[in-house]
Amino acid sequence: MKNSKKKTRPMRILITAGPTIEPLDPIRFITNHSTGIMGYEAATEGAKKGFKICLVSGPVKLAAPRNVEIVNVLTAKEMDLAVSERIKDFDCIIMTAAVCDFRPGKTQKNKIKKKDRLEICLVKNPDILSKIKSNNNLIKVGFALETKELLKNSKKKLKEKNLDLIVANIKKRDKDPFGEGKKDYTVINAAGEIDSFRNITKKKMAKTILGTIENMAKWTNGV
Repeated sequence: MKNSKKKTRPMRILITAGPTIEPLDPIRFITNHSTGIMGYEAATEGAKKGFKICLVSGPVKLAAPRNVEIVNVLTAKEMDLAVSERIKDFDCIIMTAAVCDFRPGKTQKNKIKKKDRLEICLVKNPDILSKIKSNNNLIKVGFALETKELLKNSKKKLKEKNLDLIVANIKKRDKDPFGEGKKDYTVINAAGEIDSFRNITKKKMAKTILGTIENMAKWTNGV
């Protein structure tokens, strides 16, 4: 539990969503399959609860949630800057965004012409969650997508990034966590407690996450 004292103002939640894109040249880029649905559902649910929500979004094809401040970004560095500039004003961060771990070391000014072989040097992107300094009041929620050893890798990420909660799922041939539809999730808290959710929508999962955060913060909306 982060804080046992109830608050009387609206909770302030910063949510990241969608993919980032990392340009190779003016036409091509590196990205991933994230659709942003989970983050947008969480933002929608938070706004319905009367929370102050800021949504830092990579490029997605989704309608903007009502009563939510939206900050549009493209790259991991842009998302990192947007989060770092705002986090001090928030009580919780929910990092649903699928941030590219790497970016091209150099973005070409002109289109790369076709050739038999192309070598690209990639460099690490900033680790947004790890850079955020924790305090007794900030609640940090991360997401993990794995292809094997889901619990082991998720617990490691939970500890290394000093998270209060991690929401994990796995990508297999018969399990696709991307897009719409019902999915499976494993939620682990800082105490090591594990909850499993099977075959539920992202909307329902977003409500579950927001409810868990409310219980952790012991928050009461008001003025």
